[in-house]
Amino acid sequence: MLRTLKKPARHTGTVMTSKKSIRIGCASGFWGDTNTAAFQLVRQTQIDYLVFDYLAEITMSIMAGAKMKKPDAGYATDFVSQVMARLLPEIAEKKIKVISNAGGVNPLACRDALEKLIKDAGLNLKVAVVLGDDLVGEQQTWRDADTREMFSGEAMPPMLASMNAYLGGIPIRDALALGADIVITGRVVDSAVVLGPLLYEFGWSVDDYDKLAQGSLAGHIIECGAQCTGGNFTDWQDVPDYDNMGFPVAECYADGAFVVSKPEKTGGLINTATIREQLIYEIGDPQAYFLPDVVCDFTEVHVEQVGDNLVKVSGAKGRAPSDTYKVSATYMDGYRLIVSFVIIGIDAVAKGQRVAESIFSKVNKVLAKRGAPALMSTHIEIVGSEQAYGANARPEAKQCREITVRMVARYPVQEALLFLSSEIAQASTGMAPGLAGIMGGRPKPSPVVRLFSCVVPKSAIPISLDIQGERIAVSVPTEDGFVAPTRLACGEVADNSKVIHSVPLVQLAWARSGDKGDSSNIGVIARKADYLPWIRASLSEAAVAAYCQHWLEARSTVTRYEMPSLNAFNFMLTYALGGGGIASQRVDPQGKAHAQQLLAMPVKIPAELL
Repeated sequence: MLRTLKKPARHTGTVMTSKKSIRIGCASGFWGDTNTAAFQLVRQTQIDYLVFDYLAEITMSIMAGAKMKKPDAGYATDFVSQVMARLLPEIAEKKIKVISNAGGVNPLACRDALEKLIKDAGLNLKVAVVLGDDLVGEQQTWRDADTREMFSGEAMPPMLASMNAYLGGIPIRDALALGADIVITGRVVDSAVVLGPLLYEFGWSVDDYDKLAQGSLAGHIIECGAQCTGGNFTDWQDVPDYDNMGFPVAECYADGAFVVSKPEKTGGLINTATIREQLIYEIGDPQAYFLPDVVCDFTEVHVEQVGDNLVKVSGAKGRAPSDTYKVSATYMDGYRLIVSFVIIGIDAVAKGQRVAESIFSKVNKVLAKRGAPALMSTHIEIVGSEQAYGANARPEAKQCREITVRMVARYPVQEALLFLSSEIAQASTGMAPGLAGIMGGRPKPSPVVRLFSCVVPKSAIPISLDIQGERIAVSVPTEDGFVAPTRLACGEVADNSKVIHSVPLVQLAWARSGDKGDSSNIGVIARKADYLPWIRASLSEAAVAAYCQHWLEARSTVTRYEMPSLNAFNFMLTYALGGGGIASQRVDPQGKAHAQQLLAMPVKIPAELL
């Protein structure tokens, strides 16, 4: 039986904490990130909260598969076994609260494992679990309601492996109000692990949207760990000590402003450029970045260097959220095989292409003799030939004498792919010379997991907390208050019709890219405001679409969003990742290198401005 949490005093909208600020350290940007970050943050600096972000769509499908095989699996096991098992006594001693979405698709099992550690250590720590995001058991209800994919309009697949709503920070706030020392969640938006404690500590009202936007921005900046402290930075050569990268701490204030830092005597770099790169990362429309608690507008954000490796961030604006949760579901769609091998020598590119085509051809001939369909979606990439650059590749790359051939094929069942796997090695003796070895030995087929994204009404999703076996209902606003903003007008566009001089974009800008499902998100930041009109002129939507044509489909679109306070743009390229995630057959299925490729695009600019 659920009981309803009475609204605590901290939720009135007045500042209830006696602290001037709250320090939140983020120790993980994804499941697989270094486990050393938590030790660094706990032992080398002062923090009030230690947060972890582990989840992505691919991660949820992996965890769902693990739970199907083993009922007590389905969460980030290394969070428990590698981090908390060793740090719990220090966390308890320093009174650090922990918030983590390590629960994955089985947060109660994660809680059980944690509570055993706590008991064995003789500690008195209260663990709360946020429940309600897992909808896979109700998938038929949503299928019967004709729930459609939010981008393509396709019908829901007949069987889903996972289905999770992106919850917000309010349940985390309520868990802390009930005295939780550790909060475990399933799927929440990445920024919620930071917004939740700020709602609790500062008593922000749930309709104080500007503060909620700032709190969410703090979460967005630090949720990818070292990616805001110099990791994945355009000017990588300026970043010291990769082998001792500092992880981020956001010192947050009651008015919503925050300062990003890292522990002393750690590597990395925090300046206005590294923070801006992370700010524009994977946000889609910067005027309408949808979150469950608030719709954020980041176009007026101000970023200021206030000290050595100290950057202050302010100015985010918020709008009322919608009445829906975004839901990410995954489903099985056959199997795929990936094989890579090296070819060295004269004409390596041509040899690699012929060998790969011949292997596929041979397998298809055998399948035809057996009365079976041909391989599906065969894909060949010659890594080292700049194939990823499409028509923008340098001619000399085709003369590369050392390449990796990457072959990918899909099939509804494993047997055909197992046969393909067995035929690869024959190429070393029966085809072109120079095949130096198959990477990783004979490959095995793996399931293809596809993403299905949709929205469901908030009012239909009951959220609760589990604290020491007691279920407590959580109340969240469910009304639709979102009003779409008027899109910002395009800024000044330089007349470059008579300009002959051009330079690669990297001389004028920083850039970072990532994915939104099957869409590529590329943020571009001018190094100087004077460069903006010239970048606009060369990087029009049409020009970027032409330059990136080899990524796109016939239905693809390219949209450029203005971010004037940051001297930046955000480009969204739809259907640019070959399906995205595990479904994509490309060597870069999440578009992580798209920005690096766009930085080679020529920009016309007068030489005297450089």
